[in-house]
Amino acid sequence: MCITGSVGQRGDNLPGDARVVQALLNHNIDRLSGIGRLDVDGNIGPVSLQAIRDFQRQVLGSTAPDGLIAPGGRTIAILLEPVGREFNEDTLGLLMINAPVERIARFCGPLAEHMADRTIDTPLRQSHFLAQIGHESGELRYTEELASGEAYEGRADLGNTQPGDGPRFKGRGLIQLTGRSNYADYGNDIGEDLLSDAGAKRVSDEDGLAVGVACWFWATRGLNRLADADDLEAVTRRINGGLNCLEHRRELLLRARGLLMP
Repeated sequence: MCITGSVGQRGDNLPGDARVVQALLNHNIDRLSGIGRLDVDGNIGPVSLQAIRDFQRQVLGSTAPDGLIAPGGRTIAILLEPVGREFNEDTLGLLMINAPVERIARFCGPLAEHMADRTIDTPLRQSHFLAQIGHESGELRYTEELASGEAYEGRADLGNTQPGDGPRFKGRGLIQLTGRSNYADYGNDIGEDLLSDAGAKRVSDEDGLAVGVACWFWATRGLNRLADADDLEAVTRRINGGLNCLEHRRELLLRARGLLMP
């Protein structure tokens, strides 16, 4: 389900889950009377608790609302009704609940286009892909590695054979493309020169390239097959080389599946 813990009265109230519930209540605002839009701040205080109870009373018809939303329960299922199960700005915003609204609007279109081009086209494939890029990009906030790239200098396994290749070909894109060889391969695939300083920077500066490289990496590394097998660890190893931050990737995957899969 799209929340991993309970939210509301005496709930777990994990910040990410709380934000999702607050956002979903806002999506249902037309079904409710006497309730204003909530701040999506992850703080389940009196206003959010009252909104949960009012939703249970007015929409679910409960005469004794308990103010608690459980994963897989009736309240969360009904809250999801206005959102649907399609990939769009609503579902992307709920999945990457910490992303600024402008980043959701900016990347949704390119993601839809490039996922389709690379046959990331089933709910399960999309769920795995979006979970991984959500983690790798800090929920769409970063398209370039924060480190300088000096750690990659001289890395022959990445094709970094010329002075300055480490910083020049540092990680960029929503899945961080790293190393001269990978930049060359992606550039050849799309017919663009990405080996100059300006060309390499385009991978982080141009939305279409930042998204496109993530989808290219996914397709060329056979990740659809691993997603079809629903193997989070195998997908993570192929992207990350290990299992770093596996629990955050799992949290995003469970949320994506709750939003996109029937």
